[in-house]
Amino acid sequence: MSWYVLRAISGKESKVKEYIDTEIKNGHYDGNVSQVLIPTEKKYVLSGSKRVLKEFNYLPGYVLVEARLVGEVAHRLRFTPQVLGFLGGQENPTPLRENEVNRILGKVDDLLDTPDQMSILFTPGEAVKVTDGPFAGFSGLVKDVDEEKRKVTVMVKVFGRETPLDLGFMQLERE
Repeated sequence: MSWYVLRAISGKESKVKEYIDTEIKNGHYDGNVSQVLIPTEKKYVLSGSKRVLKEFNYLPGYVLVEARLVGEVAHRLRFTPQVLGFLGGQENPTPLRENEVNRILGKVDDLLDTPDQMSILFTPGEAVKVTDGPFAGFSGLVKDVDEEKRKVTVMVKVFGRETPLDLGFMQLERE
């Protein structure tokens, strides 16, 4: 089997994947299509005052399909709803080269291995600013970092006294 690229209507990649996966499950491809992949990456975006993890396509408009194009398989894939055709020719689609597949799949695997939390590590004694919660806007110094619980103890001056706050990594930024 080789990897091929289907051009899909931008924003409809997940519908194409869902449709082809259903067809595979129902046995309509007779084992000639093994898997469908949408290359995505996770990014943090600001939504109001909070950082939210969102998933974005890093190759928008493209769906990767591992298939053996025999008989009607190419025709069925090409005429899947929301699909514009194959990348690299409609009559004889060209498969991706092995190094291209490894690069794309390697990037997808790397993105799956990354933790769902931001990997901002703070060090004791570092100056930070609270960005979220009731103490937003306050500045202080990092006293302790608990990487396992992803919490930071920050010493903040409130009414002239130093007060310890236990905050998440997402609630802080470096000053």
